[in-house]
Amino acid sequence: MAQMPGSPLSSREPAEHTRQDLLPASWRMISLPVHGSEKTLDLRCYVVTGTADHRRTVEVARAAAAGGAGVIQVRSKPITARELGRLAEEIAYAVASLGSGTHVLIDDRVDVTAALMRRGVPIHGVHLGQQDLPVRDARELLGPAAIIGLTTGTLELVQAVHRVADVVDYIGAGPFRPTPTKDSGRPPLGIAGYPPLVAESPVPVVAIGDVTPADVPELAVTGIAGVAISRGFMEAAAPDVVAAEVLAGFMAGRSDQK
Repeated sequence: MAQMPGSPLSSREPAEHTRQDLLPASWRMISLPVHGSEKTLDLRCYVVTGTADHRRTVEVARAAAAGGAGVIQVRSKPITARELGRLAEEIAYAVASLGSGTHVLIDDRVDVTAALMRRGVPIHGVHLGQQDLPVRDARELLGPAAIIGLTTGTLELVQAVHRVADVVDYIGAGPFRPTPTKDSGRPPLGIAGYPPLVAESPVPVVAIGDVTPADVPELAVTGIAGVAISRGFMEAAAPDVVAAEVLAGFMAGRSDQK
């Protein structure tokens, strides 16, 4: 999407080649269909922003996208709807300036997502929890081209996704291990917990919950489509390097399956 006139990033010069441009072609994209759209979705390296200084959060998101992250989920709690909208808009334009194809989603808030998309901000969708707006309602509000993710983490929750698989693009499943950033109330899955969920799910599965780059090769073998990482990016000195490490680990794990 074109940048909005007057955006603080609208005058940014085109970025230099991203780190992903330097990766071997076989590492660059695992394409998954997106509802109602010809776009593709690369879930391998999925970044969840955390509670940090506004400028730092934007910098991390942009650097991670430059390193090859396929998805940036804008999450910062506690935060007002207005503050979330401002943060998401700035991240969206910072990421879009790279031309990397990275998708930007907003955590929980369908209203904020819809408002920004309506204004032409390059926001691509929303990630919903089990207690958020029902996914069918979110699809109705956001339209067929929006990306919609849904949190799960038990076999029962994944089985329930069959009833809404026509409006959900992917699911997050976790926690992989206990995490200090979010208490889901669900038991940790560990490596062994993912193959049954992947086998049951009608949509791609993203592992989440204190995942580190070192975990990625082993997780990739389970059949997941990607890993979601928060602290590993927010605390990194070089988020672009972390993203490249995640992609390399994912492809190494998939190579071990052959």
